[in-house]
Amino acid sequence: MAKVGEKIKELRTEKGLTQMQLGKMIGVSQKAVDYWERSVNEPKASYIIALVKAFGVSFDEFFENVP
Repeated sequence: MAKVGEKIKELRTEKGLTQMQLGKMIGVSQKAVDYWERSVNEPKASYIIALVKAFGVSFDEFFENVP
């Protein structure tokens, strides 16, 4: 099962985005994206909504295989 951070990294790399590019798309720093991907912390609900939109996936797809 993937964690939220692993899912963010997976979807980001599938889209060919850097952490910096993704951060700019959703209004956070590159460091925030890095922390999410390394599971240092998790994004707030408002950023999860922004991530889902940025990746063009449904909430079900985003949370698929996430415990």
